[in-house]
Amino acid sequence: MNFRLIAYLVAVLVFYIGLSMTAPLLVALYYGDGSALAILLSLIATCGLGGGVFLWSRGQEDYALSHRDGVAIVTLGWIAAGLVATLPYLLSGAIPDLTDAYFECISGFTTTGASILKDVEHLPRGILFWRAQTQWLGGMGIIVLSIAILPFLGVGGMQLYKAETPSPVVDKLTPRISDTARTLWKIYLFLTVMQIVLLLFGGLSWFDSVCHAFTTMPTGGFSTNNASVGHYHSAYVEFVVIGFMFIAGINFSLHYKLVHGRMREFLRDPEFRSYLLITGALILIVVLDVYGGKVYPTVFEAFRHATFSVVSLMTTTGFVTTDFEAWPALSQQVLLLCMFLGSMAGSTGGGIKIVRVVLLAKHCYLEVLRIIHPHAVTVVKLGRTPVPQTIMRSIWGFFMLYVGIFILATMALAALGMDMMSSISGAATCLGNVGPGLGSIGPMDNFSGVPLPGKWIMIACMLLGRLEIYTIIVLLMPGFWRK
Repeated sequence: MNFRLIAYLVAVLVFYIGLSMTAPLLVALYYGDGSALAILLSLIATCGLGGGVFLWSRGQEDYALSHRDGVAIVTLGWIAAGLVATLPYLLSGAIPDLTDAYFECISGFTTTGASILKDVEHLPRGILFWRAQTQWLGGMGIIVLSIAILPFLGVGGMQLYKAETPSPVVDKLTPRISDTARTLWKIYLFLTVMQIVLLLFGGLSWFDSVCHAFTTMPTGGFSTNNASVGHYHSAYVEFVVIGFMFIAGINFSLHYKLVHGRMREFLRDPEFRSYLLITGALILIVVLDVYGGKVYPTVFEAFRHATFSVVSLMTTTGFVTTDFEAWPALSQQVLLLCMFLGSMAGSTGGGIKIVRVVLLAKHCYLEVLRIIHPHAVTVVKLGRTPVPQTIMRSIWGFFMLYVGIFILATMALAALGMDMMSSISGAATCLGNVGPGLGSIGPMDNFSGVPLPGKWIMIACMLLGRLEIYTIIVLLMPGFWRK
C-alpha cells in the first residue's frame, strides 16, 4: 500500500471539493441570506486542509497505482468528502449536530436523498444550493471527476474508475481513462442543462430549476421544498422530472452510443429492454391498484402519480408527489420492491441493478432446466453474449452480501426500537441509495427521529450501497493489508 500516494490523491479530491464551494458562496452573496461567511470559512478550511496534505505528500517518484491503492483511495475519498462537506452546515448553524450533518452529506454524495431536515424551505439558499450540489457531484462520482484532472498530476486513473463505476463490468468508452471521464461528464452536464431549461418553461425559478436538475440527474432526490416535487402541483413539471429520472437510470455508455448515432445498439441493449419492461409492468400494477374508488378517481391521476412514484424509487431518486403510504398494501409492496431492483448498471442509480437481477433469474431458470435435462449444455447469456462464470460468481457474491447486509441492518435498526416497517424500509432505502422509506421515515416524514446509532448504521449502508459493497468490504479483510 502506497499510503503517501493515497494521502496525495485524497488531498487533491478534498481541495477540489473546497473549490466547488465557490458556487454556493456566490449564491449566498447574491441572495444575501446570511450563509456567505460560513461557506467562505468552509471553503478556506477545506482548501487549506487539502492543499496542506497535498504539499506534504507530493514529490515522491512512484506514481504507480495498484488495485489496492485504487480501492483505498475511493473509500477514503468518499469518507473524507463527507467530513469536509459538513462544514457549511455546522458553521452556518443549519445543522448544528455533527452526526446529523455527516448523515446529510453522505446522503448527498451517495445520492441517497434521505434527510434529517424537518423544514428545508427556511434554510439559506446558499446552504440549499450546497446540499443540491453534493448530489450532483456524487452522481457521476467524485472520484471520476478527479480522474479528469489526474493526468496533469502524472497519475493514471484506471484503478480508481474500476473501484468507482457502479457496474458489474466496467464499460470503458475511450482508450484513455481521462477521456472516458470527460466524456461521461459532458453527457451528464448536457442532460442537466436540458432539464434546467425545461423546468424553467414549467414556471420554476432559476434557483429551483437548477437545484432540482442537480438532484434529478444524479438520482438524488433532495428538493428545495418540504413537499418535494409535489409542491408545484404541476403535471408538466412531474413528467419532465419523470423523463430525466428514467434517463438518469440508463447506463451512460448507452447515452454515449446514442450521441454517436448508434441508435440500434441503444434500443437492442438487453438490459435497457429489461429496464423498460420491468418499469412498465410495475407502473401498470400500481395504476390498476390505485385507480377507481381506491385512491384516484381518474386514469390520468392514477397514471401520473403511479408513474412518478415507481420511476422515482426504481431509479433510486426519491422525489415524491404524494403520500404513497396511503396507497393499498400491494402498491406499497411494489414500491418496496423497486428499492431493491434499482436501475441499470453504469447509471447514477443505486440498488441491486437490473442486469444483476436478470442474470440471476436466468441462472436460476437454467438450474431448474438442468434438473429436467441433466445432460444439456447451458450457459447464461445477456442478449446473445455468454456471461463468463467469473462474472456470475461475482454477481452471486454481491447478491448474497447485499441480502446479508440488509438483514443485519434491519435487525440492528429494530433492536434500536424502530418498528418493523421502518426498520425494513430504512435498511432497504439506505443500502439502495433511494431516499424515502415507509413507516416513520415515509415520504411525508424524515430521518431526524432515527436513534443516533441507527443513523451511523444507515450512513454505513449508504456508503456500502454507493460503492457496490465489495469496495468497502475488502478494506475490512486482514488479507487486504498484508504485503
